[in-house]
Amino acid sequence: MTIKIEKKITQYAVQKPTEALEVPSDRKTDVPSSPASPSTRTGETPGVERRPKGEVIRMHEKLERPDLLLGSTYKVKTPVSDHAMYITINDIVLNEGTPHEQRRPFEIFINSKNLDHFQWIVALTRIISAVFRKGGDVTFLVEELNAVFDPRGGYWKPGGRFMPSLIAEIGDVIEKHLVSIGLMRKEEPDEAQLKLIAEKRAEFEAARQQQDAFAHSSFPLGAQLCAKCKTAAVVMMDGCMTCLNCGDSKCQ
Repeated sequence: MTIKIEKKITQYAVQKPTEALEVPSDRKTDVPSSPASPSTRTGETPGVERRPKGEVIRMHEKLERPDLLLGSTYKVKTPVSDHAMYITINDIVLNEGTPHEQRRPFEIFINSKNLDHFQWIVALTRIISAVFRKGGDVTFLVEELNAVFDPRGGYWKPGGRFMPSLIAEIGDVIEKHLVSIGLMRKEEPDEAQLKLIAEKRAEFEAARQQQDAFAHSSFPLGAQLCAKCKTAAVVMMDGCMTCLNCGDSKCQ
C-alpha cells in the first residue's frame, strides 16, 4: 500500500529487531491533524496510527520449551488396526517448587507402525500441541474429539464401552491424562446413585441366575416347574403333565 506523506519529516530513528515484532501488520493511513499527534514520535512513521495488539492468553510470557518435560505414554490397541498406537503427552511444570505449582500439557506425539493414518495423525498432533501451548482451558478438546464419528462405524472396547472412532479414542486418552494431572474432574455418581446402581445390579444378577438355571437344565427347553421336586422338568406326555425328574404325574 502506498502512503502519501504530506508533512516534512523532522525526526527519524532505526527500529530495532525487538521493536519490529511489536508493529501490527494492519495500519491506518489517516493523516494526523496536528504535529502533536502520537504518530510523530521518534521511531514511528507520520500518518500511521498504532493499534493495540490482540491479547493472547498464554501459560507464561514468552514460554519456551524446556530441555526436560515430564511425559506419559498410553498404549491403545483397537480392532480397526493390526498395530497398536502409542500416545505420548508431555507436561510442563509451572511455578515449580511453590504452593502454586501446576502441571499442564505441553505437547502430544502419536506413534504407530501403521502408516495408513500418518498424514492426519501428524497434522492432528501439531494442532493439539499448539492448543496446549496457548494455555487457557484446553479441556474442550476432549468433547470435540469425542464427537467425531467414523462413517464406517465404531467399535467396542473391552469392558463394553463403545468408541465411535479412532479420533474419539485419542480424545479419551487425553481425558484420562487431564484427569490424572488434575485439570479435569471425573464425573462420578453420588451416594444415592451408587445405592440405586447396587440395587439394580443385585436385582439383575438374581434374575440372570434364574435364567441360567433354566438355560443349563438337562431337561427339554420350555419345561415347567414341578410342584413336588421344584425342578423345571414337567412336560406334556401322552396328554398328561409329567415330571421327568421325579416322575410325578396327575394321570397316575
